[in-house]
Amino acid sequence: MQKIVRNTLLIVLFVSMSSMAAHKFYMSIYQINYAPQKKMIQITSRIFIDDLNDALEKKYHKKYFIGTDRETPEDEVAMKKYLSEKFILKLNGTAKPMSFLSKEVDTNVLVCYFKITDVSKINKLEIENSALTELNDEQQNIIQANITGEKQSLLLTSENFKGMLK
Repeated sequence: MQKIVRNTLLIVLFVSMSSMAAHKFYMSIYQINYAPQKKMIQITSRIFIDDLNDALEKKYHKKYFIGTDRETPEDEVAMKKYLSEKFILKLNGTAKPMSFLSKEVDTNVLVCYFKITDVSKINKLEIENSALTELNDEQQNIIQANITGEKQSLLLTSENFKGMLK
């Protein structure tokens, strides 16, 4: 009888522990706000630090330490280059370069701030975001935008990494 109870408890414990296994989310969030009075687009990105460092290492074949106490100025240069190649905004059909403003660490997430200036009007905003998609097919880049008071969202993936907001 004790053997049956023990085996039953072991099975229940195994099943409950396996269902509680940590699931890694492959997601980044980008907030885009248009400030017409400043003629500026403000962009905030939230990217998991370990995923970003892995993507940089895969692309540039070197170990990176973004968001850690071992980060170097060269690490930040590589991060800026990577993000400028993977996250592209086209305003009214024309690609516009983003200016990197700053970054901060929020637990295990890197929060980056960018801006695009001299934006008088937005008729069409095309977004291309393939950041981190080379690491995992499940990567999702969520775009939340507030353009002239109208909130819109896009879900970009490795298969569908381009979208448009009007």
